[in-house]
Amino acid sequence: MPETLLVVEDDPEIAELLRLTLHRAGFEVKEALSAERAFEQIDASLPALLVLDWMLPGMDGVEFAKRLRRDELTQELPILMLTARSEEADKLKSFDVGGVDDYLTKPFSGAELVARVKALLRRSGSPVDRVVRSGTIALDMDGRRLTIDGAPVAIGPTEYRLLELFVRNPDRVFERDQIMDRVWGRNSYIEDRTVDVHVLRLRRLLKPHGQAEALQTVRGVGYRFSPQAR
Repeated sequence: MPETLLVVEDDPEIAELLRLTLHRAGFEVKEALSAERAFEQIDASLPALLVLDWMLPGMDGVEFAKRLRRDELTQELPILMLTARSEEADKLKSFDVGGVDDYLTKPFSGAELVARVKALLRRSGSPVDRVVRSGTIALDMDGRRLTIDGAPVAIGPTEYRLLELFVRNPDRVFERDQIMDRVWGRNSYIEDRTVDVHVLRLRRLLKPHGQAEALQTVRGVGYRFSPQAR
């Protein structure tokens, strides 16, 4: 299964060129023309690596990278910054302030881009384990399948994303607003009650497998997931 990369570039022609170059190198590539759209893409599915343009509308690449580094789910996401800026001070800013992992100055060759991406992936390893485990629960990220105690369990797409959030963050308390941002996206318009309904559905799904009590209500705050080992 090819690694999935996210290209964040506001120029459609450059974004397409990047997509084609990386696709020919064997990667699956998604595109976002703005930081806002990139957040939505990341919320839906965490990529293996981010190719990020410095100059973006609304929020520049450095600020975007800073926000990713403050989020537990994306703080280890490898970031390759692309920019026309070549001054040393700008490079240091992207590393020190934005926390990016590598820096490529425009114009650059396709071969250099691919080489930098591959080197970053080798150094970091896969930022998303292809099978994520917590207790007896296992999520196959490629096939979007759930197994508990080795047995397959049917699960809907929303409950899958909800469970993935909890499995990746055992014992962390999530407020309902945080769950809405992570599972439905920052621009979604849903009510707190919607979160409660899907948590209830997930509990019912986990109950026959002895895991319903792992999904705990934190009164007045939200929910916490503490996996039950058996």
